[in-house]
Amino acid sequence: MWLKLFFLLLYFLVLFVLARFFEAIVWYETGIFATQLVDPVALSFKKLKTILECRGLGYSGLPEKKDVRELVEKSGDLMEGELYSALKEEEASESVSSTNFSGEMHFYELVEDTKDGIWLVQVIANDRSPLVGKIHWEKMVKKVSRFGIRTGTFNCSSDPRYCRRRGWVRSTLIMSVPQTSTSKGKVMLKEYSGRKIDVEHIFKWITAHAASRIKTIYNAERLKEEWNKSDQYWVKIYLFANLDQPPAFFSALSIKFTGRVEFIFVNVENWDNKSYMTDIGVYNMPSYILRTPEGIYRYGNHTGEFISLQAMDSFLRSVQPEVNDLFVLSLVLVNLMAWMDLFITQGATIKRFVVLISTLGTYNSLLIISWLPVLGFLQLPYLDSFYEYSLKLLRYSNTTMLASWVRADWMFYSSHPALFLSTYLGHGLLVDYFEKKRRRNNNNDEVNANNLEWLSSLWDWYTSYLFHPIASFQNFPVESDWDEDPDLFLERLAFPDLWLHPLIPTDYIKNLPVWRFKCLGVQSEEEMLEGPQDTENDSDSESIDTFSSEKEVFEDKQNVVHNSPGRASHCDPEACSCANKYCQTSPYARKGRSHGSYSTNEDMEPDWLTWPTDMLHCTECVVCLENFENGCLLMGLPCGHVFHQNCIVMWLAGGRHCCPVCRWPSYKKKQPYAHHQPLSNDVPS
Repeated sequence: MWLKLFFLLLYFLVLFVLARFFEAIVWYETGIFATQLVDPVALSFKKLKTILECRGLGYSGLPEKKDVRELVEKSGDLMEGELYSALKEEEASESVSSTNFSGEMHFYELVEDTKDGIWLVQVIANDRSPLVGKIHWEKMVKKVSRFGIRTGTFNCSSDPRYCRRRGWVRSTLIMSVPQTSTSKGKVMLKEYSGRKIDVEHIFKWITAHAASRIKTIYNAERLKEEWNKSDQYWVKIYLFANLDQPPAFFSALSIKFTGRVEFIFVNVENWDNKSYMTDIGVYNMPSYILRTPEGIYRYGNHTGEFISLQAMDSFLRSVQPEVNDLFVLSLVLVNLMAWMDLFITQGATIKRFVVLISTLGTYNSLLIISWLPVLGFLQLPYLDSFYEYSLKLLRYSNTTMLASWVRADWMFYSSHPALFLSTYLGHGLLVDYFEKKRRRNNNNDEVNANNLEWLSSLWDWYTSYLFHPIASFQNFPVESDWDEDPDLFLERLAFPDLWLHPLIPTDYIKNLPVWRFKCLGVQSEEEMLEGPQDTENDSDSESIDTFSSEKEVFEDKQNVVHNSPGRASHCDPEACSCANKYCQTSPYARKGRSHGSYSTNEDMEPDWLTWPTDMLHCTECVVCLENFENGCLLMGLPCGHVFHQNCIVMWLAGGRHCCPVCRWPSYKKKQPYAHHQPLSNDVPS
């Protein structure tokens, strides 16, 4: 997870540097920046009309270019970035979809139950033609959609009873706007009563109703009263302009941020004394002033702060976010981080997508589960102060220059999704390249695995869990608090021995204790062949013997584990003959065999000090029924019973993952026995 988070932060850093690189290229070629102001006098009449349409100001009664230019100047300063975005949006001739309502419930769910948006619905009465023709309706839909106004068509033939109850006996236009200034309040439906059926008049009707919800101030005394008043709204945005009504984007934002931000329009068209505006810090007209408990902020002085719906919406969301905004942001970040797993995972292609789907499901589930207690805590009245301080911290951080750069980059990449996806793919391929190179240097075999091999291993893993009982895969000798596992009895009841045995990995065999059996006063075969050596070389020979014995133990484990379990388990009698000592705890060891014969070393005492402390003392193997010889390799199980290393490894590799004596699972830790030290008279008579 931390690796994916690191790569995601690195990707954001690459996007930030890439945006600055694009700005440098534009400046080198044209000599202008996105924040550079544009003189409206130098623009054509068509570009000026495009700017007014994006800001939501009507120009139907302004036939001359001078009047249109003055209207642009009255609505706010024009930057190069806003001009580029407006022209690009005008060139994009994408058709905007409109909703077709199927009946009363569909209309109620989308229109009357929507508390924070505006709907424009064309109602077509039975056996009547629509009020707005198809061509004009498409223009209307495209014009209002840039301000977040949703559109739809309700044909009364689909639900005539609802149309009669509403009184829609003729074709008309219906607009729904929130009725109150509180969040999630009631909505009211307004019917168009104008005589002129054209796009400009209908748009003026929409903007007039939307602007009526904005508090308007016409004199300095009312402004002073409003400025010094403290009410429920912590964040207020003022528009000081010489206009008849606020732009459509300003009115649309007032409905979108209902209950969070209060929008106030100050009409200074007929003001004679503007000294109070100078006292509160307003020097230029028009001005967009954001007032918070921390102070005032002049919108439009930083990067990306354009006079448009998208730019101001991004700014207000960062300054005064709601819980849904934070959830959507966390959802996007979590999914971007999860998709990094597609490039970090190495091996087969199918494996990559399987891991990706698993990661997406896991991350999104954890995100939703983690948000549930957060939503519950936010409802507590005791956390109001914490909520206030959190918003204060967000306002401080999101009104900095760095935050304005981040918002500008967000708007740039959101308007160019192909560039965003291509950079993400390129970053992922670089991550895949370096990750593959790193794992190859570590000799990781999964890099070269193909799809067939990985599917085969996945099928084996799936069948082991589907058709076999779930067993504990705890490696020995790791300590655990669940040594006495009560589920073992339940597993035995649910899955008797007649059922298939579990597929348990044999990796735990490498961790089982292995040592050599030694008798006191008896030399090994190597020592007898070498003869007496100088005392100077005793330590060296002992270390060499220890190293060779450890190497032999490891090689014996590897060879035996990889042998076919179908081979017969046997032990070489020549290598397993030793003094016949009676096993202190296992009477099964002598079943069916005679103990009348003893070897020549029967009087030799085994060296118990070389044995692990938690192993039971015995001198014969119950698998091959042979005695331990001096120098032979022994292996112990978690239960404490000891066997020849070759014998017990063949036993375990054959699928019998339990002790031959007590049937305790060979992969599960067990409390050690408290046994007494053997005495010399413990030999059976």
